[in-house]
Amino acid sequence: MNNYESVELNGLAERLVAARKAANVTQESAALHLEMSRPTFISMEKGLRRPKPDELAKLAALYQVQLNILLRQEPKSQTLRPHLRIVLEGGTDGSKEIEAAATVLENYIDDYRQLEKLMGSNAASNYPPVVRRPTGPVERFAEHCAQEERARLDLGAHQPIYTLRNTLEESGISIFIEPLDSSLAGLYVFEPNFGYCILVNRQHPRERRRWTIAHEYGHFLLERDRPGIDFSKPMQRKPEGERFADAFAAALLMPEAGVQRRYYEEVERSGDFKVGDLCRMAEYFGVSLMAMTLRLEFLALIQKGSWDRVSLSRVPVRSLKQEAGIQAGEEFDSVEAFPLRYKHLAVEAFVEEKITEGQLARFLRCPRIKAREIVQEITEANDGADSTAAPFRLTLTHSLLSEVAR
Repeated sequence: MNNYESVELNGLAERLVAARKAANVTQESAALHLEMSRPTFISMEKGLRRPKPDELAKLAALYQVQLNILLRQEPKSQTLRPHLRIVLEGGTDGSKEIEAAATVLENYIDDYRQLEKLMGSNAASNYPPVVRRPTGPVERFAEHCAQEERARLDLGAHQPIYTLRNTLEESGISIFIEPLDSSLAGLYVFEPNFGYCILVNRQHPRERRRWTIAHEYGHFLLERDRPGIDFSKPMQRKPEGERFADAFAAALLMPEAGVQRRYYEEVERSGDFKVGDLCRMAEYFGVSLMAMTLRLEFLALIQKGSWDRVSLSRVPVRSLKQEAGIQAGEEFDSVEAFPLRYKHLAVEAFVEEKITEGQLARFLRCPRIKAREIVQEITEANDGADSTAAPFRLTLTHSLLSEVAR
C-alpha cells in the first residue's frame, strides 16, 4: 500500500461508503467482519478515523472491489449524488439498485479520467447546443430537435441508424453497457470537466438498449445539467422532460420521412398495411413492435389504439416475428462494456508500461488472459494498418470516370 498515509481521508471514506452500498452490505455486517463496534466503523465511514491497512484489505475483499480503487487519490465524481439523495430520500423503490448502478457509472468515469490523465489525452467533443423549449406541444418540438440532430450528425432524413452508439461516441459521448437490475433501463450524467455519460442495461434486448441511448440523448439536449435515472416501466404521469426524451427518441430512430416512405411503399404494393408489415418495419428501423406501432399512430398512418389491440391479442411478439419470416435481430453496433476509445487508451497505457497487466485487466473488467488477447488484437490491427502502403496517392480531384474509360 504505497503512499497509503497520503490518501485523502474524506475521499477514502466516500469510496468506502459507495463500495459497501454497491455490495449491499450493512454497516453492522461490515463492522462484524472487521471485529469492531458499529460506532467505530461509522466513524471510519465519516472520515473521522483512518482505517488500518489490514482493515482496508478486509473491506476490499468483503465488497469485492479492487484495493487500488479504494486508494485512488482523485476524488470520486459527485455529480450524481445530490440527485440520487433526492430520489432515495423520497422513498423510491429500488434504491439499492440505483446506488449500485450509480457506483458502476462513477467507477467507469473515474477510470476513464485516470486513463486520460496517464496518456495526456482529452476526448474531442462535438456537442450540440442546449435546446430551449418554446411554448407549444413538447412532442412537436422534440420532433424538430431530432430532425436537426440527424442533419447535424449527417444521418440523412430517411434511413435507420444502425450504429447509434458509435455515432454518438464519435461526437464525444461516453456510453457504457453493463448488467443492471431489471427495473432500470439507464442512467445518465453530464460531468462538466469530462463529458456526457450514459449507462445502459445490458440485460435488455437490442431494441430496448437502442431506445434507451436515444432517450438519454434527448435528456442531454434538454436537461444537460440534470442527472437522472430511467426505469424500465413507464411512469403513470410523465414530466415534461420524459415526454420530450420519449418523443425525441422516436423521431431520431424512426424519422417521419423514412417511416412515411416505407409505409406508402407497402400500401402501394399490397393495397393494405398488415401486422406482418408492421413487424418488418420495426425490424428495419431496429425498434420494438410497440415503439413502431405508437410511432405510426402518432403520424396518423394507422388508427389510434392499434397497439392496444395488438397487445390485447396476447400473441407473443416473437411468434409474430417468426410468422413474418423475421430472424433474430443482428447486432450492428458495439455491445462492449465501454467505449472503443476507453479500450484503446487502456491498451496504449499498458504498451507504454504506464500500467501493469493486473491494472490493465482491472480497467478492462476481465481476466488477465483476456486482457492479453485484447492487447494482441489491437496491436495487430494497428500494425496491419501501418504496414499497408497505398498503391498511389488519392486526391479529391481524382476522376472516377476516367478509370472506366481506359
